[in-house]
Amino acid sequence: MAQLTVRAAASRLGVGYSTLKQWIYQGRVRTTQTAGGHHRVPESEIDRLTTRKEPDKKATARASGAASGLIVALSGRNRLHGFVDEVRADGLLGQVRLRIGDQTLTAVITADAIQELKLRRGDDAVAIIKSTEVMIAREAEIPSLARRGKRRK
Repeated sequence: MAQLTVRAAASRLGVGYSTLKQWIYQGRVRTTQTAGGHHRVPESEIDRLTTRKEPDKKATARASGAASGLIVALSGRNRLHGFVDEVRADGLLGQVRLRIGDQTLTAVITADAIQELKLRRGDDAVAIIKSTEVMIAREAEIPSLARRGKRRK
């Protein structure tokens, strides 16, 4: 799992650098230290903190009720919150790779959409999956090489 600098972690959490440093000193945020004594925040800790923070965010948004031009409801139910790990655009199409926990999701969208959304590496984003078909599969165990070599009588 990747380790983030305090400044990068603060940006991902939406708090100030000094606030995050205080949380570290108070023991509210778990970190590791480099040989030089610098703090590094694991992504698992960011995930822990953001899941705790989300309900408060939604309650505040609902309470304000002001028109902000933001989408307030969407019919797609499969929403995956993550952050942009990589953005590539070439010609008409672009590729966006989202990091969702320890998984990655890659989406191919138009280059115009990338520009309109102003997607940059490290930004928070939501993947909304809408599909009429979902396939589920199971994998069988691969027979050992020793069995393959045996002849049948």
